[in-house]
This record gives sequence, C-alpha cells and structure tokens, in this order.
Amino acid sequence: MLRLARAALYTVIPAELLLMILLVAGVPLPVPVLVAAESVVALVLALEAVTVHRLFRAARGAGLGRRAALLTVYEQLVPPIVRRLAEFEVKNLISLGLLVVRRRHGVPSGATALSYSKEQTTTILLVLFMMIVELVAVDLLMVAFDVPAPIRVAVLVLDLYGVLFGLAFGAACVTRPHVLTEDELRIRCGAYFDLRIPREVITSMRVSRTYNENGMVRVADGRLSVAVSSQTNVIVELAEPITVTRPLGARESVTTVRFFADTPGAVLQPAAA
Repeated sequence: MLRLARAALYTVIPAELLLMILLVAGVPLPVPVLVAAESVVALVLALEAVTVHRLFRAARGAGLGRRAALLTVYEQLVPPIVRRLAEFEVKNLISLGLLVVRRRHGVPSGATALSYSKEQTTTILLVLFMMIVELVAVDLLMVAFDVPAPIRVAVLVLDLYGVLFGLAFGAACVTRPHVLTEDELRIRCGAYFDLRIPREVITSMRVSRTYNENGMVRVADGRLSVAVSSQTNVIVELAEPITVTRPLGARESVTTVRFFADTPGAVLQPAAA
C-alpha cells in the first residue's frame, strides 16, 4: 500500500495542477472528464489518509510520541530524494534571510571562514539578469498573442520562482562558507553539500590549482572535488578513508579532497584560538 500511495501521490498532484490551470484559463473540458478526474483525486486522498493513519498507528504502537510518529510517517511516505530537495529549498531561503541580516551559518567564534563565492558572483548576477530579461520578454510576447491572464500569471510565478532560486543559491554560497577550526575542516557547497573532516585524519593540506573540474560536487577514484567555476585550489590528503554523502544522498569513500577557496592560503594558517 505504501508504494501505491507514493505512486498515486506523485502522479495525481501534477495532473490536478494541470487541470486547474486549464480550468482557470477558460479551456472548456467535457463534464465526464471533470467528474472522472475529481473522482480519482477523491480516491487518492482517501488512499493517502488510510496509509497515513496506518503508518501513524504503527509508529505509536512502537512507542514513539506524536511528533516522532508524524516524522516517521513523513519519512516513510515521502521518498528520500524528495525530502532532500525540499530540505535544500528551505536552507536556501533561510540563507537569503541570513544574507539580509549579514550573518553566516555555522561559523563559530575563533574559526576561520573560507569564502568561495567571489569567483562565481559575476556569473550568478549575469544569469539572474538574463532570467529577468527573459521574464519580461516572455510576458510581452504573451500579451502580444492575447494569452489568457491565468496562464500569464502561472508563467510569471514560475519565472519569479526561478529568480528567487538564483538569489537564494547565491545567498547560500555567501552565508555558508568553508570553515576551519582546531577540530575540523568543514567543506560546503551552498546548501547542497556539507562535509566535516576531523583534523586528526588530515595528513596534509596544500595549495594546488586546477581548472578542469567537472560539476560542483564530484567523486572519482577516491577523490572528492568541490569546485567553483570548474576550479579547485586546495588539496587535502587523508590518513584514512572517510564517507561522503553527495547532494542526492549517494554515499562514497574518499581519501583525497579538492575544493576551492577565494583565499586558499588561509587554509594553511592555524585557526585562531
């Protein structure tokens, strides 16, 4: 039943949203189609309710409190990848708030914050500018072709969300820097990646620049690369393998870590007491 509930949930919700957009836009739909669609939605809601109730009762029967039981139901019903994506969105929005109040996340007193956002700031601003230009151009085209207002609003909302996503991503890169303390080296990539390396497993750190990295977070042959604009400039050698959790949840072991910092030389300086 759990698999059926998941499949129904992620199939019916997009279909219902599409149906609502068509109705608001004034597209005529046959009555039998509307009745069938709403009947399916009602059945899916009933299935979800039954599934949630059974999972909740099972969790409570295992001795969990209400809050823990609800969290367990959420984790069982929603696939891990969807939960991670939702978590990224929340962290990005929080980062936007942190940027407004000029605060940084996870930088304790006495730690060395290693920014990595300066190299990509120009690129992010350029992308945001192009997205705004596209938003205006698409809206003007829809007005010229007399596209119904509800569809224009829907497209505008999606475009504005894209702009908000770009702003939040940039904010996350600024407010969530790498952090070096007496106990650990914390390597991050916005809200999407967070790795803590204990100082006792680090055998060496040195500055070494590369320009041909593929992707932002990549693992290959036991080497982790956390790049900015295809660049890394610090190499960290480890005494033993550590487990890395990639943005979408895959776990791998690495013995070497490469990452980018705006001022790589600061990595070689001990953290302030």
